[in-house]
Amino acid sequence: MAVPSLEKISAQLDSPNLRDRMVALASLRDIPAEEAVPLIKKVLDDESLQLRSMAIFALGIKQTSECYSILVKILETDPDYGIRADAAGALGYLGDGRAFEPLSRAFYEDTDWLVRFSAAVSLGNLKDTRAREILYKALDSEEVVLQQAAIAALGEIKDIDAVDRVLRFAQSDDWLVRQRLAETLGQLPTPKSVSALKYLEKDSHENVAEAARISLKRLEETGYQV
Repeated sequence: MAVPSLEKISAQLDSPNLRDRMVALASLRDIPAEEAVPLIKKVLDDESLQLRSMAIFALGIKQTSECYSILVKILETDPDYGIRADAAGALGYLGDGRAFEPLSRAFYEDTDWLVRFSAAVSLGNLKDTRAREILYKALDSEEVVLQQAAIAALGEIKDIDAVDRVLRFAQSDDWLVRQRLAETLGQLPTPKSVSALKYLEKDSHENVAEAARISLKRLEETGYQV
């Protein structure tokens, strides 16, 4: 299927019909970033939160020099918590080390758990070891989803020192937490990780047991004694 011209996409983004605008935005996926971003910007303040969310996600994928500052501004100023969470997530996709500071502020200062969750996930995506103290704090959150995000992110940043802190979640009542733990331990090669994975391999929930088996295999393939 032929890619619509930039002029046609631009006109469609101005359509009063939401479906037209959504189709136009989706068609930008095959357009180079430098040409796509100016058009994505046209709908960043759209009346449709769904379209705004799509546009913010697109800025994390279509990376140009201005995407970072646009996303930080949205994260720090938008009144809608869902949109702020989208911006936090998109900053993780950008992989720009400068995002560590605004994401850290969002985690500590934003009042909505969804924004803090997205910030924690993105700190893991940045693979910046400076995030460890923030993620340790998230482990102690009362929000289970924040615990999940922190466990996963500590694996992403390869924080070996986190093993002792995350092992307590092997007894979690939430199987998704135990699954995240099993996945993370596969990135943190220590004797305690192996012991915990062998325990989780016998978990009553198949997803957890399978994640533990995969992690043990991953450790073995990297040459670690299992």
